[in-house]
Amino acid sequence: MNILIIDDERELLEKLKSVLTSEHYTVETAADGRGGLEKVWNDTYDLILLDIMLPGMNGLEVLSEIRAAGILTPVLMLTAKGDIKDKITGLNLGADDYLAKPFSLGELLARIRALLRRGNTGSPILEVGGVRLNTVSREVTKDGEPLVLTTKEFALLEFLLHNRGRAVSRFTLAEHVWGDNFDPFRMSNFIDVHMKNLRKKLNFPEQESAIKSIRGFGYLIEKEEK
Repeated sequence: MNILIIDDERELLEKLKSVLTSEHYTVETAADGRGGLEKVWNDTYDLILLDIMLPGMNGLEVLSEIRAAGILTPVLMLTAKGDIKDKITGLNLGADDYLAKPFSLGELLARIRALLRRGNTGSPILEVGGVRLNTVSREVTKDGEPLVLTTKEFALLEFLLHNRGRAVSRFTLAEHVWGDNFDPFRMSNFIDVHMKNLRKKLNFPEQESAIKSIRGFGYLIEKEEK
């Protein structure tokens, strides 16, 4: 799998290249928007990691050019922590996912695997057992009926769907949803409370719940049999 990383933070760029290469990906890099766009025109990639804050031509402009050219390569945007406006703009321009800096390498790898599994279809839809989650419009339905989820419930469901077939630890979920604000001593039961509410809204029979508990570890949404 061929991955392009466009980021002007040299230290981060080299670190990501090293980690992804060790995971047997082929990695190309660019330190600015125009250089990254030039690589997109001259080669084919399975995934693009694209920072928003780039010199000269920012990441949103790069993304707009890529999508205007009809290129559907999955794009994972790297955003400043908590910058909701940029996240929404990126998704509206055709980004497939976003990750706020600073992020854990484990979460980055999970997002990459999820996007590569989805392939180059450009589809923003994640599904399980009649539940459809649209990562762009952020709408969730069950058997065609809309579900009203809180921001935290949506984030939990989206992350588990991105990692279908892979058990996710409670700590990783907490890190994804609450970020640096998560205090494992003061907020240890937050995941369980939000998961209970999410399961109630999804309204699966107890024995057929889409979200499986992995005792002593975390949660899992299994891959559906084909």
